[in-house]
Amino acid sequence: MAVDGIQEAGAETATTVAGVAAVVRYYSVAPGVRLNVRSGPGTGYGIVRVLPEGAQIPLYCQRPGTAVAGPYGTSTIWDRIGNGQYVSDAYVQTGSDGYVASRCA
Repeated sequence: MAVDGIQEAGAETATTVAGVAAVVRYYSVAPGVRLNVRSGPGTGYGIVRVLPEGAQIPLYCQRPGTAVAGPYGTSTIWDRIGNGQYVSDAYVQTGSDGYVASRCA
């Protein structure tokens, strides 16, 4: 459920992509963190924007990339939150150390 444009953690939203309905889950960024959003799945990719503290993000798919240490451990998983927008899963409260969404194509 959205409140003032913010999704609750783990909330779901149905999205249609190329005529196929997909469920998108929203997750919380670690408390007190302003998180860099990168153009690809790794620290070598450019920063495209910075998420504010308390951000809720959609998680469309996940893929492997650069290992990053964060509040939720060290992870090589990167979460795609939009076209050309990735964040390290080590900063996202998914409740798992593994993949929680499909792998990005």
